[in-house]
Amino acid sequence: MKNKRNVLSCLIILLAGVIYSPAQAQQKHAESVIPFAGPNRITRNIIQDKKGNIWIAAFDGIFRYDGKSFTNITSKVSSARFFSVLEDRKGNLWFGSIGSGVYRYDGKSFRNFTIKDGLLNNDVVSIYEDKKGSIWFGVWGGTSRYDGISFRNYIINGYGMNEDPTGKTFPDRAPYEVNSIIEDRTGKLWFATRGNTFVYDGKIFNVLSRNGKPFTNVRSVMEDKKGNIWLAGSDGLWRYDGSSFTNFTRKFAGYVYEDKKGNIWTSSESADNPNRVLSGFSANTAAWALSRYDEKSLSDKKPSVTEITNKPMVFGILDDDKGNIWFGAIGGVYRYDGNTITDFKGM
Repeated sequence: MKNKRNVLSCLIILLAGVIYSPAQAQQKHAESVIPFAGPNRITRNIIQDKKGNIWIAAFDGIFRYDGKSFTNITSKVSSARFFSVLEDRKGNLWFGSIGSGVYRYDGKSFRNFTIKDGLLNNDVVSIYEDKKGSIWFGVWGGTSRYDGISFRNYIINGYGMNEDPTGKTFPDRAPYEVNSIIEDRTGKLWFATRGNTFVYDGKIFNVLSRNGKPFTNVRSVMEDKKGNIWLAGSDGLWRYDGSSFTNFTRKFAGYVYEDKKGNIWTSSESADNPNRVLSGFSANTAAWALSRYDEKSLSDKKPSVTEITNKPMVFGILDDDKGNIWFGAIGGVYRYDGNTITDFKGM
Protein backbone atom coordinates (compact mmCIF):
# COMPACT_ATOMS: atom_id res chain seq x y z
CA MET A 1 0.00 0.00 0.00
CA LYS A 2 2.85 2.31 0.90
CA ASN A 3 4.56 1.60 -2.47
CA LYS A 4 1.35 2.43 -4.33
CA ARG A 5 1.13 5.79 -2.58
CA ASN A 6 4.76 6.53 -3.52
CA VAL A 7 4.13 5.70 -7.18
CA LEU A 8 1.00 7.87 -7.22
CA SER A 9 2.93 10.78 -5.67
CA CYS A 10 5.66 10.51 -8.32
CA LEU A 11 3.07 10.53 -11.14
CA ILE A 12 1.45 13.67 -9.76
CA ILE A 13 4.82 15.45 -9.56
CA LEU A 14 5.71 14.44 -13.12
CA LEU A 15 2.38 15.53 -14.53
CA ALA A 16 2.56 18.91 -12.74
CA GLY A 17 5.74 19.83 -14.60
CA VAL A 18 4.63 18.82 -18.10
CA ILE A 19 4.83 21.55 -20.72
CA TYR A 20 1.47 22.03 -22.33
CA SER A 21 -0.05 23.88 -25.26
CA PRO A 22 -2.64 26.22 -23.73
CA ALA A 23 -6.16 26.75 -25.02
CA GLN A 24 -5.13 30.21 -26.25
CA ALA A 25 -4.10 29.16 -29.76
CA GLN A 26 -2.65 32.62 -30.36
CA GLN A 27 0.23 31.98 -27.91
CA LYS A 28 3.55 32.09 -29.75
CA HIS A 29 5.40 29.87 -27.26
CA ALA A 30 4.60 26.81 -25.20
CA GLU A 31 3.89 27.44 -21.52
CA SER A 32 4.70 25.34 -18.50
CA VAL A 33 2.77 25.50 -15.25
CA ILE A 34 4.91 25.21 -12.11
CA PRO A 35 3.06 24.30 -8.88
CA PHE A 36 4.54 27.12 -6.83
CA ALA A 37 2.47 29.61 -4.89
CA GLY A 38 3.09 32.56 -7.19
CA PRO A 39 0.55 35.35 -7.67
CA ASN A 40 -2.82 34.47 -9.18
CA ARG A 41 -4.03 38.01 -9.71
CA ILE A 42 -2.94 41.11 -11.61
CA THR A 43 0.84 41.53 -11.40
CA ARG A 44 1.96 45.13 -11.84
CA ASN A 45 5.68 45.40 -11.13
CA ILE A 46 8.75 43.11 -10.98
CA ILE A 47 12.32 43.80 -9.81
CA GLN A 48 15.44 41.80 -8.90
CA ASP A 49 17.31 42.66 -5.72
CA LYS A 50 21.07 42.73 -5.09
CA LYS A 51 20.97 39.12 -3.85
CA GLY A 52 19.24 37.85 -6.99
CA ASN A 53 15.76 37.43 -5.53
CA ILE A 54 12.80 38.37 -7.73
CA TRP A 55 10.21 40.64 -6.08
CA ILE A 56 6.70 40.85 -7.50
CA ALA A 57 3.98 43.41 -6.71
CA ALA A 58 0.57 41.87 -7.33
CA PHE A 59 -3.03 42.32 -6.31
CA ASP A 60 -2.73 39.32 -3.98
CA GLY A 61 0.43 40.51 -2.24
CA ILE A 62 4.18 41.03 -2.51
CA PHE A 63 5.93 37.83 -3.56
CA ARG A 64 9.62 36.92 -3.33
CA TYR A 65 11.05 34.25 -5.61
CA ASP A 66 14.43 32.81 -4.55
CA GLY A 67 14.92 30.66 -7.64
CA LYS A 68 13.09 27.70 -6.15
CA SER A 69 9.82 28.85 -4.61
CA PHE A 70 7.62 31.84 -3.94
CA THR A 71 6.87 33.45 -0.58
CA ASN A 72 4.03 35.91 -0.05
CA ILE A 73 5.84 38.41 2.18
CA THR A 74 2.78 40.54 2.97
CA SER A 75 0.16 37.83 3.54
CA LYS A 76 0.08 38.47 7.29
CA VAL A 77 0.71 42.22 7.05
CA SER A 78 -1.84 43.61 4.60
CA SER A 79 -4.63 42.45 2.31
CA ALA A 80 -4.14 45.50 0.07
CA ARG A 81 -3.50 45.33 -3.65
CA PHE A 82 0.14 46.13 -4.45
CA PHE A 83 1.23 48.14 -7.49
CA SER A 84 4.92 48.92 -7.04
CA VAL A 85 8.15 47.64 -5.49
CA LEU A 86 11.64 49.15 -5.08
CA GLU A 87 14.90 48.14 -3.42
CA ASP A 88 16.78 51.22 -2.16
CA ARG A 89 20.55 51.63 -1.89
CA LYS A 90 20.47 50.50 1.74
CA GLY A 91 18.77 47.23 0.83
CA ASN A 92 15.34 48.18 2.17
CA LEU A 93 12.33 47.07 0.12
CA TRP A 94 9.47 49.50 -0.47
CA PHE A 95 6.01 48.21 -1.39
CA GLY A 96 3.39 50.59 -2.80
CA SER A 97 -0.21 49.63 -2.16
CA ILE A 98 -3.62 50.85 -3.22
CA GLY A 99 -5.39 52.28 -0.20
CA SER A 100 -2.85 51.44 2.51
CA GLY A 101 0.07 53.69 1.61
CA VAL A 102 3.61 52.33 1.35
CA TYR A 103 5.43 49.69 3.38
CA ARG A 104 9.17 49.63 4.09
CA TYR A 105 10.65 46.20 4.76
CA ASP A 106 14.17 45.78 6.14
CA GLY A 107 14.15 42.01 5.89
CA LYS A 108 12.77 41.53 9.39
CA SER A 109 10.04 44.08 10.05
CA PHE A 110 7.64 46.41 8.27
CA ARG A 111 6.92 50.10 8.69
CA ASN A 112 3.80 51.54 7.11
CA PHE A 113 3.67 55.16 5.86
CA THR A 114 0.31 56.80 5.08
CA ILE A 115 -1.22 60.25 4.81
CA LYS A 116 -1.01 60.38 8.61
CA ASP A 117 2.78 60.50 8.21
CA GLY A 118 2.64 63.12 5.45
CA LEU A 119 2.31 60.93 2.35
CA LEU A 120 0.22 62.83 -0.21
CA ASN A 121 -2.19 59.95 -0.92
CA ASN A 122 -2.49 56.30 0.10
CA ASP A 123 -2.68 54.92 -3.46
CA VAL A 124 1.01 54.43 -4.34
CA VAL A 125 1.31 53.64 -8.04
CA SER A 126 5.09 54.05 -8.54
CA ILE A 127 8.28 54.32 -6.46
CA TYR A 128 11.72 55.68 -7.43
CA GLU A 129 14.98 56.47 -5.63
CA ASP A 130 16.95 59.45 -6.95
CA LYS A 131 20.73 59.89 -7.00
CA LYS A 132 20.68 61.67 -3.63
CA GLY A 133 18.87 58.78 -1.97
CA SER A 134 15.46 60.41 -1.67
CA ILE A 135 12.50 58.13 -2.34
CA TRP A 136 9.74 59.44 -4.61
CA PHE A 137 6.23 58.03 -4.51
CA GLY A 138 3.87 58.50 -7.43
CA VAL A 139 0.32 58.73 -6.10
CA TRP A 140 -3.06 60.07 -7.14
CA GLY A 141 -2.86 63.86 -7.23
CA GLY A 142 0.92 64.17 -7.46
CA THR A 143 4.07 62.86 -5.82
CA SER A 144 5.75 62.69 -2.41
CA ARG A 145 9.51 62.87 -1.75
CA TYR A 146 10.82 61.20 1.38
CA ASP A 147 14.32 62.08 2.62
CA GLY A 148 14.39 59.54 5.43
CA ILE A 149 12.82 61.94 7.92
CA SER A 150 9.82 63.68 6.38
CA PHE A 151 7.75 64.07 3.23
CA ARG A 152 7.63 66.97 0.76
CA ASN A 153 4.60 66.90 -1.52
CA TYR A 154 4.13 68.10 -5.09
CA ILE A 155 0.58 68.47 -6.36
CA ILE A 156 -0.79 68.37 -9.89
CA ASN A 157 -3.03 71.40 -10.42
CA GLY A 158 -4.73 71.01 -13.77
CA TYR A 159 -1.97 71.41 -16.36
CA GLY A 160 0.78 72.25 -13.88
CA MET A 161 2.62 70.70 -10.95
CA ASN A 162 4.02 72.53 -7.95
CA GLU A 163 5.36 71.93 -4.45
CA ASP A 164 2.77 72.33 -1.70
CA PRO A 165 4.24 73.76 1.53
CA THR A 166 1.00 73.52 3.53
CA GLY A 167 1.16 69.80 4.36
CA LYS A 168 -1.97 69.08 2.35
CA THR A 169 -2.88 65.43 1.76
CA PHE A 170 -5.60 63.66 -0.21
CA PRO A 171 -7.59 61.09 1.80
CA ASP A 172 -9.50 60.34 -1.42
CA ARG A 173 -8.20 60.09 -4.96
CA ALA A 174 -7.38 63.38 -6.64
CA PRO A 175 -7.15 63.64 -10.46
CA TYR A 176 -4.09 62.40 -12.34
CA GLU A 177 -1.95 59.71 -10.75
CA VAL A 178 1.81 59.60 -11.30
CA ASN A 179 2.45 56.35 -13.18
CA SER A 180 6.23 56.41 -13.56
CA ILE A 181 9.23 58.39 -12.30
CA ILE A 182 12.88 58.43 -13.46
CA GLU A 183 15.93 60.67 -13.08
CA ASP A 184 17.93 61.16 -16.28
CA ARG A 185 21.70 61.46 -16.54
CA THR A 186 21.51 65.27 -16.31
CA GLY A 187 19.71 65.11 -12.97
CA LYS A 188 16.26 66.05 -14.26
CA LEU A 189 13.30 64.08 -12.95
CA TRP A 190 10.57 62.88 -15.30
CA PHE A 191 7.01 62.28 -14.13
CA ALA A 192 4.61 60.35 -16.37
CA THR A 193 1.02 60.98 -15.31
CA ARG A 194 -2.46 60.33 -16.60
CA GLY A 195 -2.48 64.07 -17.28
CA ASN A 196 0.65 65.84 -18.59
CA THR A 197 4.21 64.56 -18.52
CA PHE A 198 6.48 66.77 -16.42
CA VAL A 199 10.25 67.35 -16.41
CA TYR A 200 11.55 68.76 -13.12
CA ASP A 201 14.90 70.56 -12.93
CA GLY A 202 14.78 71.04 -9.17
CA LYS A 203 12.92 74.32 -9.43
CA ILE A 204 10.23 74.17 -12.11
CA PHE A 205 8.01 71.40 -13.48
CA ASN A 206 8.01 71.87 -17.24
CA VAL A 207 5.38 70.19 -19.45
CA LEU A 208 6.82 67.90 -22.14
CA SER A 209 5.31 68.77 -25.52
CA ARG A 210 5.68 67.84 -29.15
CA ASN A 211 4.66 70.37 -31.81
CA GLY A 212 2.87 72.33 -29.10
CA LYS A 213 0.85 69.33 -27.92
CA PRO A 214 1.59 67.95 -24.42
CA PHE A 215 2.34 64.27 -23.94
CA THR A 216 -0.60 63.03 -21.89
CA ASN A 217 -1.60 59.73 -20.32
CA VAL A 218 1.93 58.34 -20.37
CA ARG A 219 2.08 55.10 -18.39
CA SER A 220 5.83 54.44 -18.41
CA VAL A 221 9.01 56.50 -18.95
CA MET A 222 12.57 55.16 -19.28
CA GLU A 223 16.08 56.36 -20.15
CA ASP A 224 18.13 53.98 -22.30
CA LYS A 225 21.90 53.41 -22.24
CA LYS A 226 22.44 56.11 -24.85
CA GLY A 227 20.52 58.74 -22.90
CA ASN A 228 17.35 58.65 -24.99
CA ILE A 229 14.04 58.99 -23.16
CA TRP A 230 11.30 56.51 -24.03
CA LEU A 231 7.63 57.19 -23.35
CA ALA A 232 4.83 54.62 -23.50
CA GLY A 233 1.19 55.66 -23.28
CA SER A 234 -2.08 56.25 -25.05
CA ASP A 235 -0.30 57.97 -27.97
CA GLY A 236 1.93 54.95 -28.51
CA LEU A 237 5.66 54.40 -28.05
CA TRP A 238 8.04 57.35 -28.52
CA ARG A 239 11.79 57.96 -28.26
CA TYR A 240 13.14 61.43 -27.45
CA ASP A 241 16.83 62.21 -28.06
CA GLY A 242 16.73 65.66 -26.47
CA SER A 243 15.79 67.50 -29.65
CA SER A 244 13.46 65.32 -31.72
CA PHE A 245 10.85 62.60 -31.26
CA THR A 246 10.61 59.25 -33.06
CA ASN A 247 7.43 57.18 -33.04
CA PHE A 248 7.60 53.37 -33.01
CA THR A 249 3.90 52.55 -32.76
CA ARG A 250 0.65 54.45 -32.38
CA LYS A 251 -0.89 51.51 -30.52
CA PHE A 252 -1.52 52.07 -26.82
CA ALA A 253 1.70 51.14 -25.00
CA GLY A 254 1.62 50.45 -21.29
CA TYR A 255 5.24 49.69 -20.38
CA VAL A 256 8.72 50.16 -21.88
CA TYR A 257 11.94 48.47 -20.73
CA GLU A 258 15.52 48.10 -22.02
CA ASP A 259 17.31 44.79 -21.49
CA LYS A 260 21.06 44.31 -20.99
CA LYS A 261 21.60 43.85 -24.73
CA GLY A 262 19.90 47.15 -25.58
CA ASN A 263 16.72 45.57 -26.93
CA ILE A 264 13.52 47.47 -26.10
CA TRP A 265 10.63 45.51 -24.63
CA THR A 266 7.09 46.82 -24.53
CA SER A 267 3.60 45.89 -23.50
CA SER A 268 1.10 47.26 -25.97
CA GLU A 269 -1.98 46.57 -27.99
CA SER A 270 -1.26 43.83 -30.49
CA ALA A 271 0.04 45.07 -33.81
CA ASP A 272 -0.28 41.69 -35.52
CA ASN A 273 -4.06 41.63 -35.21
CA PRO A 274 -5.68 44.43 -33.21
CA ASN A 275 -9.07 42.72 -33.43
CA ARG A 276 -7.81 39.43 -32.02
CA VAL A 277 -9.77 38.12 -29.06
CA LEU A 278 -8.09 35.63 -26.73
CA SER A 279 -9.72 32.26 -26.17
CA GLY A 280 -11.28 31.97 -22.74
CA PHE A 281 -12.06 35.67 -22.40
CA SER A 282 -15.04 37.84 -23.31
CA ALA A 283 -15.59 39.14 -26.81
CA ASN A 284 -14.53 42.62 -25.66
CA THR A 285 -11.11 41.42 -24.46
CA ALA A 286 -8.55 42.47 -27.09
CA ALA A 287 -5.08 40.93 -27.18
CA TRP A 288 -2.11 42.82 -25.77
CA ALA A 289 1.40 41.87 -26.76
CA LEU A 290 4.76 41.50 -25.11
CA SER A 291 7.06 42.75 -27.88
CA ARG A 292 10.80 43.08 -28.45
CA TYR A 293 12.42 45.74 -30.65
CA ASP A 294 15.84 44.55 -31.83
CA GLU A 295 18.63 46.88 -30.68
CA LYS A 296 20.44 46.73 -34.02
CA SER A 297 17.37 48.02 -35.87
CA LEU A 298 16.31 50.88 -33.58
CA SER A 299 17.74 53.48 -35.98
CA ASP A 300 16.05 51.94 -39.02
CA LYS A 301 12.95 53.47 -40.59
CA LYS A 302 11.13 50.21 -39.81
CA PRO A 303 12.71 48.68 -36.70
CA SER A 304 12.50 44.91 -36.32
CA VAL A 305 9.83 44.05 -33.75
CA THR A 306 8.76 40.60 -32.58
CA GLU A 307 5.57 39.84 -30.69
CA ILE A 308 6.58 37.22 -28.13
CA THR A 309 3.14 36.43 -26.71
CA ASN A 310 -0.37 37.78 -26.24
CA LYS A 311 -2.31 38.27 -23.01
CA PRO A 312 -5.43 40.28 -22.11
CA MET A 313 -3.02 42.80 -20.51
CA VAL A 314 0.75 42.93 -19.94
CA PHE A 315 2.26 45.04 -17.17
CA GLY A 316 5.76 45.28 -15.63
CA ILE A 317 8.80 43.76 -17.40
CA LEU A 318 12.17 42.61 -15.99
CA ASP A 319 15.38 41.24 -17.52
CA ASP A 320 16.93 39.09 -14.75
CA ASP A 321 20.61 38.30 -14.20
CA LYS A 322 20.28 35.10 -16.26
CA GLY A 323 18.77 36.84 -19.28
CA ASN A 324 15.21 35.69 -18.65
CA ILE A 325 12.39 38.15 -19.29
CA TRP A 326 9.74 38.31 -16.57
CA PHE A 327 6.43 40.03 -17.16
CA GLY A 328 3.21 40.55 -15.26
CA ALA A 329 -0.32 40.01 -16.57
CA ILE A 330 -3.89 39.72 -15.35
CA GLY A 331 -3.43 36.12 -14.16
CA GLY A 332 -0.03 36.40 -12.47
CA VAL A 333 3.64 36.39 -13.44
CA TYR A 334 5.43 34.77 -16.39
CA ARG A 335 9.05 34.08 -17.35
CA TYR A 336 10.39 33.86 -20.91
CA ASP A 337 13.77 32.16 -21.43
CA GLY A 338 13.99 32.80 -25.17
CA ASN A 339 12.10 29.64 -26.07
CA THR A 340 9.47 28.84 -23.48
CA ILE A 341 7.10 30.92 -21.38
CA THR A 342 6.62 29.59 -17.86
CA ASP A 343 3.41 30.44 -16.05
CA PHE A 344 3.98 30.44 -12.28
CA LYS A 345 0.41 29.93 -11.23
CA GLY A 346 -0.30 29.78 -7.53
CA MET A 347 -1.63 26.38 -6.55
